[in-house]
Amino acid sequence: MTLDYLNKRVCTDLSYLNYEKCSPVNEKKIENASIFDVVIVGAGQSGLGAAFGLLREGIRNILVIDENPSGFEGPWETYARMPTLRTPKHLTSIDLGIPSLTFRAWYEAQHGSTAWERLQKIARSDWMAYLRWYRKILELPIANNVKLTKIEPVRRGLHKLHVAASGFKYLMASKVILATGIQGGGGWYVPESVSRHLKPHQYSHSSAVIAIDKLKGKRVGIIGGGASAFDTASFALAAGSREVHVFVRRKEPQRVNPIRYMERARMLGHFRALDDSVKYQVMVDFFAKSQPPTNDTYALATSNPDCHLHHGVDFDDIASDGDVIKCKTRLGYWELDFLIASTGLITDPAMRPELATIHEGILKWSDRYTAPIKLRSELIDNHPYMGSSFQYIGRDNHDNDRLYGLYAFNYSALVSLGLSASALSGLRSAISLLVDDVSTSLFLDNSGKIVDGLLNYDELEFVG
Repeated sequence: MTLDYLNKRVCTDLSYLNYEKCSPVNEKKIENASIFDVVIVGAGQSGLGAAFGLLREGIRNILVIDENPSGFEGPWETYARMPTLRTPKHLTSIDLGIPSLTFRAWYEAQHGSTAWERLQKIARSDWMAYLRWYRKILELPIANNVKLTKIEPVRRGLHKLHVAASGFKYLMASKVILATGIQGGGGWYVPESVSRHLKPHQYSHSSAVIAIDKLKGKRVGIIGGGASAFDTASFALAAGSREVHVFVRRKEPQRVNPIRYMERARMLGHFRALDDSVKYQVMVDFFAKSQPPTNDTYALATSNPDCHLHHGVDFDDIASDGDVIKCKTRLGYWELDFLIASTGLITDPAMRPELATIHEGILKWSDRYTAPIKLRSELIDNHPYMGSSFQYIGRDNHDNDRLYGLYAFNYSALVSLGLSASALSGLRSAISLLVDDVSTSLFLDNSGKIVDGLLNYDELEFVG
């Protein structure tokens, strides 16, 4: 089977499902006055899957926007550094149950079934190539180089989206889906001990694009012991760093990956049904364990003699002495040239500029549930407390009117709905939940007209 053959097969399968593709988006012809039924913010894997799901439901007045150039949406060709995905290759996601749209079908069309059987994990570059193909074959309505700057509620069910784009200044939409990825609910976290004491050119977060000249021939320190820390260590070593020191707070490596259990215990599709107290307990455990590095990534980094791993390290003192970073801990003293914080992220709607006018009205977990003192976590409490289909919930009726039609299909839904909107393994069930609610909501918004139309319907069918 060739890729040309697969493309024809996809088109045939979609025709059997009565799927209608959208017309290509002409960004110069997008009018400020046009009201879209749905605008999806983000054309990464979540946004692409959501768009396809809506189109399958016959919701065609939609637009997907992304601030990045075409083909560079999401992390895969920007800041992601892992050589392969961590998700098992056999799990399906944005294909939405159509075999010809799966990654496997795309991969076998180019490399054959034997190559698929031999494949251990999906290469990051292959996954991005698959997403580009998925977008093209489905002809999804996407406008690139369009950055959302602010959401302004106009009235219940209508939102003005201010954008930075060429040719237009804003969009109008009944529903807005924020498919903005892992950082879309807050921002990347850099410890205050780093940001306060070092100069901006001396450190970075692992999520940022880091220039090679900051690493080549340098002594590089990495704070963190999760998967991204070792991905970053391998990246720094490949860039020619003289030394790479990975500083891990844990005394022993994290060996258990809770995501693997979630995938096989049906928690991805049904986490939302758990009681709040159980959700909170599970998330405390989830954040405590985090996601360990893969065996191959860990081995790649630590097998290099220039990589030095330090467990049980808390930074007591970090200082900048000219261009030298001086790090003092209870286990020793190090001098570095550059420091990378692989320290995850914080979810808090108040951190998102596009939510500046509405974040105060978003219900948080701290507003809805008070955990036992021994479990209480500010990190969890700041997450939005969300509806069962990724809807924002307001603190009162006024806030609910302003937030109506806004969906956070990103990592901020983690505590309320589990690993779903931004986790590849959870996308299939998550997209179904989202699309069903958006479709139902659009129907109810127009139910008065629809019912009147039915009551006045007089088109003759039987004429015998």
